[in-house]
Amino acid sequence: MMNLERLFKEVKKREIAIVGDIILDQYIWGVVERISPEAPVPVVEVEKEEYSLGGAANVGANVVSLGARASLVGVIGGDIHGRMLLDLLKKRGIDSEGIFLGRRPTTVKTRVIAHNQQIVRFDREDSRPLSDGTLKKIKDFLWDNRDRWDAIIVSDYKKGIVSNRLMKFLVEMFKKRGMFISVDPKVGHFHLYRHVSLVTPNKKEASDGAGIRIKDERTLLKAGERLLKRLHCDRVLITRGEEGMSLFNGRDVVHIPTFARSVYDVTGAGDTVIAAFTTAYVSGVSDEEAAVVANYAAGVVVGKVGTATATPHEIIKFREVTEL
Repeated sequence: MMNLERLFKEVKKREIAIVGDIILDQYIWGVVERISPEAPVPVVEVEKEEYSLGGAANVGANVVSLGARASLVGVIGGDIHGRMLLDLLKKRGIDSEGIFLGRRPTTVKTRVIAHNQQIVRFDREDSRPLSDGTLKKIKDFLWDNRDRWDAIIVSDYKKGIVSNRLMKFLVEMFKKRGMFISVDPKVGHFHLYRHVSLVTPNKKEASDGAGIRIKDERTLLKAGERLLKRLHCDRVLITRGEEGMSLFNGRDVVHIPTFARSVYDVTGAGDTVIAAFTTAYVSGVSDEEAAVVANYAAGVVVGKVGTATATPHEIIKFREVTEL
C-alpha cells in the first residue's frame, strides 16, 4: 500500500510552475423571497460576498495546499480585481513573480447563489490572444527560472493565454529536456497539446477531443487510445465523475473507482486532480499511484461547497474512511 505520509514529506521538496488563465472567482450569497415586479426574475437579497482564486490560480492553491511550492505564470489587468488576486495569492503563499499586466481586464467569474443553488453566472473577460510582447515576457520568465521547477502545469480555460506558440515553446524547451508537463484541457484546444506528459480531460472533453461519444466502456477505451495516438502524449487521465477515473499510458488502462461519499460541488475539481497527480508523480510515485492520490483529493474537494482544495491530512483521513 502506498505510504501517503512519506509521499507528502517528499511533496514539500517540490516546486511547480502553473501557466495559464488566471481567474478571480466571486461568490454572491443570498436568499430569494420574491419575484421582481420589473421582470419575471428572482430578487436576491445579498447576505455575503466572497472572492477566491480560480482557474490557474486555483491550481496553484491546490499545489500549495498539498505542501509543495507554487509559482503562477500568466496575465492580469491593472484593475481592482487584479490587485485583489495578488493579495489572495500572497495570503496563500503562491509566488506571483511570473504574473504580468496585460491590456485586458482581470478575468472575473461571478456566481450568484441563493439557498445553495446557483442562479446565474456572469463573466468579465477578454479572451483575445496575448500580444507578442506579453508572450515574450512569459517565455523569458519561464526560461530564466527553468531550474526552479520540478514540473509545469498548463491550466487552459480558453481565455487567451494558452496558444500554439506557447505550447510549442514548452514542449521544445522544457518537455524535450525532461520536464514533466501536464495540461488541464479545454474543448476546442486539443490540437495544442501534442507531446506533453499528461492530459486530464473530463468525459465530455475527452469525447470532444477524440471525436467519440463516450457512453460505455468500449467507447471509453477507444476514446482514450485515440487521444494518446492523436496527441502523441505520454498519458491521458479521463475523469468520469461518479464513475471514477481511467488512466491510459500506452501500456495499460487502469480504472480507478470513485471514493467520494458526498458530492456537493464539483467546481474546481479538475484543478485539484491535475495539481494532485502532477505533484505526487514528481514526488516519486508511479503514474497509477499518482492517479489514486488525485482521486482521493478530488473526493475531498467535491464534498465542499465552492472552489476548494485538499490538504495532506484530509487526503490521508479520506483514505482511512473509504477503506473502512
